[in-house]
Amino acid sequence: MIVNYKETGWEVITQRAHGIVAAQLAMHWKATDRPKRWMETLLAIAEHDDAEVELDGENLLTEAGGPLNFSMKVFELEHAQKLAMLSVTKSRYIALLASLHMDFLYRKEENDRKEVHEFLEQQRALQTQWQEQLGIGRKEAERIYYLLEWCDAFSLLLCQQLLQPEKRGIEISTGPDGEEYQLFEIEAGVLTVDPWPFEVDRFDVCCESREINQLKFESSAEFRNAFIKADVKENVWQITKKPGKVKKPSKVQKRG
Repeated sequence: MIVNYKETGWEVITQRAHGIVAAQLAMHWKATDRPKRWMETLLAIAEHDDAEVELDGENLLTEAGGPLNFSMKVFELEHAQKLAMLSVTKSRYIALLASLHMDFLYRKEENDRKEVHEFLEQQRALQTQWQEQLGIGRKEAERIYYLLEWCDAFSLLLCQQLLQPEKRGIEISTGPDGEEYQLFEIEAGVLTVDPWPFEVDRFDVCCESREINQLKFESSAEFRNAFIKADVKENVWQITKKPGKVKKPSKVQKRG
């Protein structure tokens, strides 16, 4: 889960809700650069975190009793195997993208943990097998995955409230076309991307979150109960194309 600190407690966004935001972004990607298997690509992007069902777990809290943010978690073999199984029973193409994503996420732990290395080696063998079966070269598979990763990164910036003030840009990621993209908030709730990668000039994305007005929990069960009872809020952002460069405010007040 994605956890944001609030004065009264926590804002919590599930991994699955974050995946929906990523898919909403992908849905508007420029048509000429969309992969052939567009429907499956959108499903892979929407479902890349679907194995993470927060209410199923018993490891939902930090040592201090707050909700455990996704960035604090490390490789869990059972979780990785579950995602691999969920994706391959849908399609090999979706499994390929999910496998590339796990490779991207966990390779930093590979040299320190034998189980990570063994799992990723199995996945890499499957990646080669699926690419051959699907007739997709390695470069094309990586290009398609970079779209998933770009949408994932963009969604995380929104869900983690990392937008910069005063129209300052923040890097999203390198896209499938090799471009480096910046995200700007040009006014409250209105965002733009430079360069513009979308088919349309304006669209909205939305995400559900829960605000839990309690800072500390004695158990995962207590947190789970608070999550279920919490009010649901819909967060909406407008993504719009802005002609020319984003005009940033001057850092120095001009003298009259």
